[in-house]
Amino acid sequence: MNFTKMHGAGNDYVYVNCFDEPFPQDTALLARQVSDRHKGIGGDGLILICPTDQADAQMRMFNADGSESEMCGNGIRCVAKYVYDHGIAPKDHLKIETGAGILDLELDIQNGKATRVRVDMGEPILDGLTIPTIWPESQVVSHPLHVGSESFDVTCVSMGNPHCVIFVPSITDALVLGAAPQIETHDCFPSKVNVEFVEVLSPSKMRQRTWERGSGETQACGTGASAVCVAGVLEGRTERKVTIHLLGGDLELEWNEADNHVYMTGPATEVFSGVWTSAE
Repeated sequence: MNFTKMHGAGNDYVYVNCFDEPFPQDTALLARQVSDRHKGIGGDGLILICPTDQADAQMRMFNADGSESEMCGNGIRCVAKYVYDHGIAPKDHLKIETGAGILDLELDIQNGKATRVRVDMGEPILDGLTIPTIWPESQVVSHPLHVGSESFDVTCVSMGNPHCVIFVPSITDALVLGAAPQIETHDCFPSKVNVEFVEVLSPSKMRQRTWERGSGETQACGTGASAVCVAGVLEGRTERKVTIHLLGGDLELEWNEADNHVYMTGPATEVFSGVWTSAE
């Protein structure tokens, strides 16, 4: 099986071109094997780039634990780059089908290669039960959540996948590596949840660390950054257009007041390609 390793702001996945390669028989097993950073290729998961009648390509995204997720903001930028650079659909405006719907992407082309991608992430889902959470409110904003002996004020947003955003004075390993795994599997989140701890640096700048359900902490999370952008506005902490600093780089976000859509802009990088035989 031919593969390509790519990353968006350090959020790295193994990509397989299913226009040319057969669709894997056991996606969960393959995702776990290739994601292993010691015995496999290494990555936050597996992304399959597939043919579809609905768009220029379809993205199927699998976490490092083998579970399938609806959407990955950094991943879809890399899918767009791959689709353009490898001639599947050499256009600077693309439509990519995801588990969260069909998204529009605008590519910045430099010397014949896509370098940055602007993604229309769509409208945020704010209804508590739809996100999903167990809370019936139309918006889950600064809602108390008890985790062991600690209590957090959380704001929940879905960008096609669920996020729990927590603003803190200082992000620590104890929060990201200790509290976040407990929040991911908390009973308040029927489909589990991605967790963002966020520091507000100014009305237009934030720092974010993300614990992704099924993968653990990642260098960046595009849907998470989108959710953080929305949460910052809902809590009255930030402007609608912000730059978010993540471990792997910066993303630019805007929650557009005119159409209620979130727009994310960031890099997409191809690292290397190879051939996967099988795990020993």
